[in-house]
Amino acid sequence: MMSFDKLDASDLVGIVLAGGKSRRLGKDKAQVVFDGQDLLSRAVEQLKRMVSEVWVVGRNAQDHGLEVPWMLDESPGMGPVGGILTALKKINRPLLVISCDLPFLDDVSLQRLIAARNKRHPDTLMTTWLQDDTGYIEALVSIYEPGAAVLMEEALASGLHKLSVIMAPEVRHHIRYCVQDAKPFFNLNYPADLQIMQELEKVNEPL
Repeated sequence: MMSFDKLDASDLVGIVLAGGKSRRLGKDKAQVVFDGQDLLSRAVEQLKRMVSEVWVVGRNAQDHGLEVPWMLDESPGMGPVGGILTALKKINRPLLVISCDLPFLDDVSLQRLIAARNKRHPDTLMTTWLQDDTGYIEALVSIYEPGAAVLMEEALASGLHKLSVIMAPEVRHHIRYCVQDAKPFFNLNYPADLQIMQELEKVNEPL
């Protein structure tokens, strides 16, 4: 088993992306309750276990009872890339980024991400999870280096918003995984996802 006792996350800042409108879900993702806690609070607390500084991006964290710094997107409507770029420009440090709609994201997955980032090539601008079966990357469970801001600014100026295209393979460091191991990255997009979450939550309940 991999040991995470000596992980170096001293230069990382945690970012919870919470600026989405949740139109497809029909309710505010951040306020969905899982395992007795709303998802935004859960994400903030999870990052606090990894790093010493955590921000919420996209909304006022204090409106949710959270005593953490927050910022709004400089350019709303650009999707996650807008929030990440805003944070990179404001903080100018490597960012451990997660979205606020990941009920099954576990600490080990984040620890593995940090450990992989510590072994990346110096020119790498993104450390992320890559699904072997599909080539899909988990752009919202990733670490972004400050240099990624230049690529994002250029992309937004040309109308490109998709992180998997903006952050091309040559600037990424990957952790590979199989589709059967994708549970930590399950996110809420549609009402049916809420039902799936609730059913999986029941499966995990202690007897």
